[in-house]
Amino acid sequence: MKIAVYPGSFDPITNGHLDVLKRAVKVFDKVILLVANNPEKKGRFSCGERVEMAKIVTAHLNNVEVDSTSGLTVEYAKQHNASHLIRGLRAASDFEYESKLADDYNKIAPDIDIVFFMARGKIGEISSSKAFELYQNNMDISMYIPKPIIKYLEQKKRS
Repeated sequence: MKIAVYPGSFDPITNGHLDVLKRAVKVFDKVILLVANNPEKKGRFSCGERVEMAKIVTAHLNNVEVDSTSGLTVEYAKQHNASHLIRGLRAASDFEYESKLADDYNKIAPDIDIVFFMARGKIGEISSSKAFELYQNNMDISMYIPKPIIKYLEQKKRS
């Protein structure tokens, strides 16, 4: 069984993330969408909220599991017998960072391959942070954020 881990903060999960995930599930038998819980990093949503949102928008994908970790992604992947890590690229500028990260992962776990998926079209070119900023400024973000997630944004906006 080919298992891949798709790590990220998913703060919040976007349609770009889902595009990468939907393409990855066609390649792998099982994909674990891994919500990174970094206590040092101030996110908009708690790890629990991000896991909940991810579960809602991936419920229809049979070979997707949602989990979280506060440890190293590559260690999580090894513990879960994953052979691949999935990374999304929005633009050429992402490649330099991702290439360095892949090199670091390779030093720790040379048996785990990194697979890059390029973002497609408009939905893939916006970050979670930018989508949230647009929402805060009353812009229509329905192209970028899954409909069920908008209610979470509304709750954050009011608080």
